[in-house]
Amino acid sequence: MFIITAITEKDFDKIILEDKISGTALSITPACGAIIQAFSVPHNGGILNVIENYQDKDDFKKNVEAKGFRGTKLSPFVCRLKKGEYIFAAEEYKIKKFYLDKNAIHGLLYNAVFVISHQSATHESATVTMKHEYRGEDTGYPFHYDCIISYQLKKGNEVVVTTEIINRDKGTIPMADGWHPYFTFSNNINDLQLEFQSLEMLEFDGELIPTGKLIPYQEFTVLKKINNVFFDNCFTLNFATCQPMLVLRDSKNKIQLEVYPDTTYPYLQLYTPQHRKSIAIENLSAAPDAFNNGIGLKTLTAGEHSFFKTTYKISSLA
Repeated sequence: MFIITAITEKDFDKIILEDKISGTALSITPACGAIIQAFSVPHNGGILNVIENYQDKDDFKKNVEAKGFRGTKLSPFVCRLKKGEYIFAAEEYKIKKFYLDKNAIHGLLYNAVFVISHQSATHESATVTMKHEYRGEDTGYPFHYDCIISYQLKKGNEVVVTTEIINRDKGTIPMADGWHPYFTFSNNINDLQLEFQSLEMLEFDGELIPTGKLIPYQEFTVLKKINNVFFDNCFTLNFATCQPMLVLRDSKNKIQLEVYPDTTYPYLQLYTPQHRKSIAIENLSAAPDAFNNGIGLKTLTAGEHSFFKTTYKISSLA
């Protein structure tokens, strides 16, 4: 049996999806970028939250950029946009929102307010849907669109995240979509094992902008200890192999994360923060700087819908 409850905790207004039989729960904060604040599962006699989150609403508002955009939606562009500039339909645009060094980063909706539009709970799952209506507030992206996010908690510690983008503008708009969750098993990631299905890595320049070149990469096509490997890289996913596309395993505590993106997310960005307590696992519909290089970029005509979907599953190895 699944239930949905609304609570206020540490100034966060949260929606909790819960499997009453297993005790698994998903906590979402619609007014703070629709982020997942907790994905909590029963483990070793207690409850383990596998999401690195924020202490409270004030922490989110003050530190969402400084803490690496934990858990945020990446829209309408992902990762870095070179100098915040691009040309679309022969017009030049420059993003006004957040810059890291010289480049705009992580889109425009990461701290947007989403409004719940639907929720339902059955014996099999619980689902909540929320929407943000973007109406050209940043002059660097003057287009209108709706971003609709649905979270579904299912049996077996499984979370399905679906994003629907609807072009509400009068003409065609450029679009990319992604996620920026940080996963943790409450210990140093150096001790974890990682596997992801990729044969190529995008070459970056010194500012983490793709050069257009693909580099062969097969370091983690089988489970391998992360050790001190540093990631801030983007990879193509090899959908010719079997899902899951990524496994993060804690062998000592006998638990693992499995990620099952569909083909609307053909790119995987990984980032390891300096504290090494978590790893950002980012499903992307396009490459960084897609507004300029066109790699994976979608263009939506007036009224057109586009969907993006990925699934996260926590499995016990005991």
